[in-house]
Amino acid sequence: MLDEITHPPTLGSGAGGDRRTGRSRATVGSTPVRLVVARCQIDYAGRLTAHLPMATRVLMIKADGSVLVHSDGGSYKPLNWMSPPCTLRVGSTDDGQVEWTVTSRATSKGPEDTLRILIEEVLSDHSHDLGVDPGLQKDGVEKHLQELLAEHPATLVDGLTLVRREYPTAIGPVDLMCRDAAGKSVAVEIKRRGDIDGVEQLTRYLELLNRDPLLAPVRGIFAAQEIKPQARVLATDRGIGCAVVDYDALRGLDDPTHRLF
Repeated sequence: MLDEITHPPTLGSGAGGDRRTGRSRATVGSTPVRLVVARCQIDYAGRLTAHLPMATRVLMIKADGSVLVHSDGGSYKPLNWMSPPCTLRVGSTDDGQVEWTVTSRATSKGPEDTLRILIEEVLSDHSHDLGVDPGLQKDGVEKHLQELLAEHPATLVDGLTLVRREYPTAIGPVDLMCRDAAGKSVAVEIKRRGDIDGVEQLTRYLELLNRDPLLAPVRGIFAAQEIKPQARVLATDRGIGCAVVDYDALRGLDDPTHRLF
């Protein structure tokens, strides 16, 4: 007899499922993530074929319908997976071993992909309701660095003042256009991690900016939280200054009580 689950699944909560049979208990109104550690063999058939021999692995059945197979190696990448929508059937082989069969069809007319998981022994089986994911909130990206440096340009060079953010050129805007203490133009390109490509980008901006007699001579500053050695060598060779930015220190200078809005 087979248990059939069409994703998103409604799998058991708490300990989740029968450790002996691997069959899931349905929970009304709940779609938890199920994590199973088991000795298993994996066979995939579809656009190609793949085989994973018997070994201990982590099986993840996500609330969005994904079924993923992980090992201890390979970083974050699963060894094999099935994307939703898919159907999971839990049954047994002729010799009594538990077998999960996951099927999915990319299109109504396309071939059916099948992931067969033969389970020899279940070591752990738990389900968890993760709740609503608020999404990834990035900190320290280039936009934030640009905003902070625009407010505090003198942290790059003493006496530096802002003329304009996103100063336009024919090939795109340079992050900051500033003037130094002597009144000369300074173009600042900001990266989170500074590599050779960033130096090349600033070099192109400087070439165009120096054609403008109202701005020339324009020198450049390459600012980043981290600057790779090769990028620093190239920048120095082209007369471009380098500035390593301490993001946390910049945030400490940002006092919201001084703002009108």
